[in-house]
Amino acid sequence: MKIVDCRGLACPIPVLKTKEALESLESGQVEVIVDNKASRENVKRFAEKVGCSVEVKEEGSLFRIIITKGKSVSRAEKEEESPNRKKNVVVLIASSTVGEDPELGKILIKGFIKTFLNAGPLPSAVVLINTAVKLACRGGDEEILSALKSLSEKGCKVICCGTCLDYFGLLEELEVGVASNAYDVVQTLVNADSVIRL
Repeated sequence: MKIVDCRGLACPIPVLKTKEALESLESGQVEVIVDNKASRENVKRFAEKVGCSVEVKEEGSLFRIIITKGKSVSRAEKEEESPNRKKNVVVLIASSTVGEDPELGKILIKGFIKTFLNAGPLPSAVVLINTAVKLACRGGDEEILSALKSLSEKGCKVICCGTCLDYFGLLEELEVGVASNAYDVVQTLVNADSVIRL
């Protein structure tokens, strides 16, 4: 079994090291050691996304993530091969307001997010970075939170920058979506058919 020690490493290094380890073997096991919950979740989510099975063992302040890679085709690869795949539209929101005027910006961001519920096609993901992560947190605008929850329930992924949440002290306040990492955010953007930036 290959061991990848990621103790003390910040986002997105544990995911990148896990990716590198998995790519180096056709099948088998990789054990990734991390020392925080965010890295545990990011590595686990990445491994599952590429079609691996995952087992997490907690030892004090450490997490040992046992990843088993088989020779099967991942879900992501199967979706890519499907001829009837729907268009992959991703919305990138980098601020809790839109435009230069702060008051108008609050009105606009609420209007746009609520309108995406009725847009066609529904975005496959909404990516929130910088101050936009506050939109998905407890204490934020209730109408926006409700719209993001509805988008999520309809199958749109709500991806929040974990570093941004941590910077604002909001990791425990996240109400909708997942606290993600730079690797996941970049992969979501580069694999999109189109990206809408607000």
